[in-house]
Amino acid sequence: MGSFQVRTDLALEARESISEADSELHGVSVEEYYREKEDVRVTKVSIDTKNGAKAMGKPMGIYVTMEAPAMAESDEDYHREISKCIAEELLALIPESDREQNVMVVGLGNREVTADALGPQTVDNLFITRHIVKEYGKAAYNCSKMNLLSALEPGVMARTGMETSEIVKGVVKETEPDILIVVDALAARSTKRLNRTIQITNTGIQPGSGVGNHRNALTQQSLGIPVIAIGIPTVVDSATIVMDALEKLLEEEKGLDAVKLMSRQRPPFPELNNMYMTGKDIDAVIKRISFTVSEGINIAMEMRME
Repeated sequence: MGSFQVRTDLALEARESISEADSELHGVSVEEYYREKEDVRVTKVSIDTKNGAKAMGKPMGIYVTMEAPAMAESDEDYHREISKCIAEELLALIPESDREQNVMVVGLGNREVTADALGPQTVDNLFITRHIVKEYGKAAYNCSKMNLLSALEPGVMARTGMETSEIVKGVVKETEPDILIVVDALAARSTKRLNRTIQITNTGIQPGSGVGNHRNALTQQSLGIPVIAIGIPTVVDSATIVMDALEKLLEEEKGLDAVKLMSRQRPPFPELNNMYMTGKDIDAVIKRISFTVSEGINIAMEMRME
């Protein structure tokens, strides 16, 4: 039988899962720093080679992970600081940031499923400008230089009958944006990172990958424009939680090696492989962190014009 595969969308966790023998993995570099003012730890994982991408199970590119321990709490001042951090890290990945650009934000996910509603709710709070500038010019905002920001909520295939990539490709072809920013909920390996971690990457995204529902990817190769993905883990694989609990329980009894051997030989608790868990307060958390992400995008669009 196949081995147990830990499900995670975070490049940071994928890097952590690599054995110590491969800690100096060729083609993968890691840079860490701590933003003391905001209490945010930033880890930048760069995958530069095909071998590194294969070992990590992630496409080549840059993955910036921001770990904010208090992000799940209701602290407006703290969330404002996180939004500023998002804006700065986002700007660092946006090419040609010194000129005006037409930016489209795509909010992926199912609005009817709370843990998957990050993308749609982020779109709700964006400062959309494209239609106003197209109709009245930049004078409508009393400025001579600004970005055009548009947004799309493509929904899910079960409701539209169309692949997300088909919808996005059609809109991209019609509106011709310079950059695509995709926002989606992710899956994490650790419960400690749920709703407290933000990943920003320039590799694009594969809708539904967090819960194993793989759809056609949204990348620069498939769309012809740079695609930056912003994600926050809102669910964790239940089988992973059970395995972690067993390891902790048996560690004191020196049975840890047996548990690890079992996990390598066969998938533990196969009936749990399609089950995902989230926090009981996920509705309030999604509302809060989606606003934080939208403010980060709004601030980034303003900062680019300063």
